[in-house]
Amino acid sequence: MTTVRVLLADDEHLIRGALAALLALEDDLVVVAEAATGPEALAMARAHRPDVAVLDLEMPGADGVSVATSLRAELPGCRTMIVTSHGLPGHLKRALEAGVRAFVPKTVSARQLAGIIRTVHAGNRYVDPELAADAISAGDSPLTARETEVLELAADGAPVAEIAERASLSQGTVRNYLSAAASKLGAENRHAAVRLARQRGWV
Repeated sequence: MTTVRVLLADDEHLIRGALAALLALEDDLVVVAEAATGPEALAMARAHRPDVAVLDLEMPGADGVSVATSLRAELPGCRTMIVTSHGLPGHLKRALEAGVRAFVPKTVSARQLAGIIRTVHAGNRYVDPELAADAISAGDSPLTARETEVLELAADGAPVAEIAERASLSQGTVRNYLSAAASKLGAENRHAAVRLARQRGWV
């Protein structure tokens, strides 16, 4: 029996701990490391070299897709999957472009998750059917990955300085991305752009 080494990354300690405990009941799955932030997930992956990294979409420091992108370059043998409570079409598209092998909602059962980890480890893909259907119906977003990321960070009304810090960009670059996104969406300002992008499921 092949043992699958798993990294769990989620900033919600209760969820991460429960998942680790439930996966420990599976004979062929071993949780070799846990992380609460994006940078910590990368550090743990480098140290423990897991077969599969189960990444929360939204984490402090770097989101799951950014972590997956880095792992794809640094540890090509580590397959990645995203679990999220915010399964928007734009997120799914970004994840697939980053080489993520599975995209699932946090509503899946532990048994389902274990099966999906095995699927990913075997080199196959899994996308939650409802999320996939939503992505198809939403159509393609005109926004680039960076414009989408900046617009998501602006969604809660954060000031430009805070967005710049969280995205590791200059304030001028953030303003340029916000302006470009608003222009592409035909929106008067960033708040209208966020509203339009949300209506279409792109952020």
